[in-house]
Amino acid sequence: MGKAAAVVWDESFLGYDLGGDHPLNPVRLDLTVRLASALGVLDGVDLISPDPAPDREIERVHEPSYLNAVRAAPMAGWDVGHGLGTPDNPVFTRMHEASSLVVGGSLAAARRIASGEADRAVNIAGGLHHAMRDHAAGFCVYNDCAVAISWLLDNGFDRIAYVDTDVHHGDGVQAAFYDDPRVLTVSLHQSPLTLWPGTGRPAELGGRGAEGTSVNLALPAGSHDRTWLRAFHATVPALLRAFRPQLLVTQCGVDTHREDPLADLSLTVDGHRAIYRRLRDLADEVAGGKWLALGGGGYELLRVVPRSWTHLLATVLDRDLDPNAPLPADWISHAAALAPDRPLPTSMTDEADTDFQPWGGELDTPADLAVRDTRRALFPLHGLDPDDPRD
Repeated sequence: MGKAAAVVWDESFLGYDLGGDHPLNPVRLDLTVRLASALGVLDGVDLISPDPAPDREIERVHEPSYLNAVRAAPMAGWDVGHGLGTPDNPVFTRMHEASSLVVGGSLAAARRIASGEADRAVNIAGGLHHAMRDHAAGFCVYNDCAVAISWLLDNGFDRIAYVDTDVHHGDGVQAAFYDDPRVLTVSLHQSPLTLWPGTGRPAELGGRGAEGTSVNLALPAGSHDRTWLRAFHATVPALLRAFRPQLLVTQCGVDTHREDPLADLSLTVDGHRAIYRRLRDLADEVAGGKWLALGGGGYELLRVVPRSWTHLLATVLDRDLDPNAPLPADWISHAAALAPDRPLPTSMTDEADTDFQPWGGELDTPADLAVRDTRRALFPLHGLDPDDPRD
């Protein structure tokens, strides 16, 4: 990497707090930055403190009436509408301000790339990919991913690929660009037959004039590192090469982990590290090295998210960590105080094997069938042969 990567972080991000025992607890962000700092990943890095996104930027993908509802929600009581005030999306103090700051963070990262100051940028507080044009969904109030992509399309980029590795379908980003041939949205997620939001089937191909720019690979529950990586390699690289994006945007949710309480895939921290390294390679290969990485889901707050996203930060910064690196004693002590009865890992690895056998056309497992379905739905639209494993 020639230019220094940009890292967006400010403690004010912790204000996006849905309260109580809600799964999306901002402690995961605090613990990640503490761990990355303790391991030296952020040494010498000037962290970018963002400003809240102004309304005109958020309104790229959201209705003005929805912004008004978000602003009013903390004073409006329970009858809010727009998906607000639900168990998934409870109302909280300064909800608009906290949500617009997340968007501002992803815009700040996007601006560093568009200006040429950096080829890579990361905002682990971002990745709120479920928010829709006029309503909140899946813990997401404003869709920072879609706002950043829309802004980039107006600031020097004509072809953007978005790859979503969260366990849940990246439905909000897909919806925002379903009819836009300039954006390729790729989502790898647990099958909609077994997990919310129940969308993300291979037949969701893109709207009229944008056929083939919506890609969905729905994996069976229980899929582990090697299965996930095999499926990824059988579909994503060929589609990215065919699409030829100028920039790669990734949503790097880590709720695919085997310990995550809200889903049923079986990846490890080692699998996440392998995913980030492959995304980095693909950004270098197909997008001139330009990579905007965002956070996302992840609800094992102490054991998983901090380690996985520390690996993400390290990968973006070309400061890859040895998986066997021990966790610093001070960090373990701090994390243990938050949950005294919760055993903590001692290193940056789950000691998992991430080697996989490349897909060669076999249909031996449910995951292979998912690969076949996605390839047959999408590959012909990009001039690729779905039955030829060389494509």
